[in-house]
Amino acid sequence: MTRWPLISSAILLAMAMITRGDAVPTKKSAWDGTAAAAYLDNRLNWWRQWPKAERDHGTRCVSCHTSLPHVLAMPSLRSLSSKQGQSIDEMAMFDDVVKRVYLWDELEPFYPDQTRGVPKSAESRGVEAVLNALILATRDQERGYFGPDTRQALANMWGVQMKAGDQKGGFTWLNFRLEPFESPTATYWGATLAALAVARAPDAYAADPAVAPQVDALRAYLRNGTSGSLYSRALILWADSQLGGILAADQKNKIVSDLVACQQADGGWNLPNLSTWQRIDGSSLPQESDGYATAILALILREAGGVTSAAALMKAQNWLSAHQNKDGSVTAKSINKDRKPGTDAYLFMTDEATGMAALAMRR
Repeated sequence: MTRWPLISSAILLAMAMITRGDAVPTKKSAWDGTAAAAYLDNRLNWWRQWPKAERDHGTRCVSCHTSLPHVLAMPSLRSLSSKQGQSIDEMAMFDDVVKRVYLWDELEPFYPDQTRGVPKSAESRGVEAVLNALILATRDQERGYFGPDTRQALANMWGVQMKAGDQKGGFTWLNFRLEPFESPTATYWGATLAALAVARAPDAYAADPAVAPQVDALRAYLRNGTSGSLYSRALILWADSQLGGILAADQKNKIVSDLVACQQADGGWNLPNLSTWQRIDGSSLPQESDGYATAILALILREAGGVTSAAALMKAQNWLSAHQNKDGSVTAKSINKDRKPGTDAYLFMTDEATGMAALAMRR
């Protein structure tokens, strides 16, 4: 069952700040959840009209950077808006996912081998199976019952889980050498999303003996990634906070301590501190705090909970509030190249940052 720790206690914050010697931020800008929801809605509308998102049988692909943050953030953001219920684009996206779940063996992968080269079909199936399961499990968590389409999506996901080799327990993932979602190390991103899907599925699905071998294999795969980059380890901490049974207490404490240690003075995090990422255009990653790095780590620290992270989380939340734009977004930079405003991919990381920030800032 998904756990949403509450760490807003003044006593808890005071203890953490005394321990770390941090000062309490004296002024906090207000976070505008309604504006964040409007931004995410607008971006989902753009994505569904983007020709490159079109797939066979009239469906659209779902994306880690635009579709997924919308799905994850909207249940909490919806409560802040006078407009109740899903938008037309959101309902259409769910319809596409359900259609692709039931026609799993008939539809083409997102990127077929015939046009993209081997092994893009297998990579696409891994990505889509996990995203479909998480999207529908999140929908079911909000509406309060476990739909048959979600059960089928989870069955599809387990059907492509790796049974042997270095990726045993994980999922083959798209590798276009585009960080952080389509790269050799993105398998831990994918496994984390699979863990969230299992944890969010209603009716105590995560404890169902029928899927215990698959869930245990997923836990083992994630556990094996604790020697990776700080970014990968942070994702594994997120998975553990939701699914449980992945990390020992000392491992969790070490990851939290490492995250807190590299937080910048302004309360944010920058991209270079999280991994040895290199841009493919030769440009340097920005050294200043970044919207995605700060949003994803603030969310993970919130979910992990604990005294050690409380002050760091509060500082990060202040950073996110202060850096929210008038349109509701939180700006983030590409890890792959110095993208130019107005290009199709320019806002992809901002989309992700805004969704993760909304989750980190929810009441």
